Amino acid sequence: MFKRKLRFGIFLAPFHPLSENPHLAMERDMELVEWLDKLDYDEAWIGEHHSGGYEIIASPELFLAAAIQRTKHIKLGTGVSSLPYHHPLMLADRINQLDYMSRGRVMFGAGPGALPSDAFMMGIEVQNQRDMMDEALVDIIKLLRGEIVTNKTDWYELNNAQLQLAPYSRPSVEISVASQVSPTGATAAGRHGLGLLSLGATTTGGFNALSSNWAIAEETAATHGNKMDRDAWRLVGPVHVAETREQARKNLEFGLKDWLKYFHEVAALPIAPPDEGDPIDWMLEQGYAVIGTPDDCIEQIQRLEKESGGFGAFLQIAHNWADFDATKKSYELIARYVVPKFQQLNDNRSASFDWAHENHETFIGAAQMAIGTRVAQHMIEKGKENINPEIAAMVEEAMKGEGDN
Repeated sequence: MFKRKLRFGIFLAPFHPLSENPHLAMERDMELVEWLDKLDYDEAWIGEHHSGGYEIIASPELFLAAAIQRTKHIKLGTGVSSLPYHHPLMLADRINQLDYMSRGRVMFGAGPGALPSDAFMMGIEVQNQRDMMDEALVDIIKLLRGEIVTNKTDWYELNNAQLQLAPYSRPSVEISVASQVSPTGATAAGRHGLGLLSLGATTTGGFNALSSNWAIAEETAATHGNKMDRDAWRLVGPVHVAETREQARKNLEFGLKDWLKYFHEVAALPIAPPDEGDPIDWMLEQGYAVIGTPDDCIEQIQRLEKESGGFGAFLQIAHNWADFDATKKSYELIARYVVPKFQQLNDNRSASFDWAHENHETFIGAAQMAIGTRVAQHMIEKGKENINPEIAAMVEEAMKGEGDN
């Protein structure tokens, strides 16, 4: 029996240093999603940010609209839409339209907003963002399911609001809630029966909170008459692999320094090593990142499976630590050697190989017998005297030992 198929994808913020041409950087992001589609990855989640200069996609919906036209199979999600920054009707309407345009390939990721600087520019109190997310999420879920909503809060109003288009995906697009270490995301996912995006799954705090956050989600779900689905749980972590561990470390000389500078000086997320010592050694010692070979990635996923009790998808953070060629090669190596391990793609092949190997002599003997029989028949029909003597001698030699066969 085949077990549940673990899905693979990326979480694309994206991260681009200030020295790069932003147009070309975004074009590479799109090319990367196209590359993943060709490699048969399952999902790509695109972020929303408005400040800091490093994570330069302001509208994941615009990016998804373009990616829909340039891909065939991969599912595309907002990773994540910052709900306090949008009127619920406008955001739900855009997501619903994308679901139609993609013919059901769109996913909706929701969160409170990651960068305090974004909220500051819009006059939003950071301490209010999670409450605002909870308020908006309730109404967005209803709108995406085709319901009529009337509600008034201190920051938006809905009067008999309903989307013009019925849901393309039923009951609606798939919805997931972002979670770091705190139980906020897990509670929201359980309350509404949604998927969970564990963005800091490989950080020390995030890793240690995996089982407890899932327990919180299940408990909350049961209280509200819902049931959590591990298949809708996605764990996120950074990975870069190469043919050797030494090559993987060398590849990071390209962009790790810029990434660290951004997280040390601008971003508020606790996902970067301290500004001292060798950052690669620290990330490996903490189990935060995979910097090595496909086998190292396999070990990391197995570690996450054991700690979490099981999840549905592993998403690599698109970090741009290496140049684009090495980055594409890393994703290719994962697709070639890691994905088959967790999707059991080669189980039947291995079983067939072993079976053929174990019965090799029997099968070869049968084949030789069949060939010999046909050659002997030919000799009888033509007469031995009419057969080239050298060929006849070769046939007789091949038939030796066959006996009555």
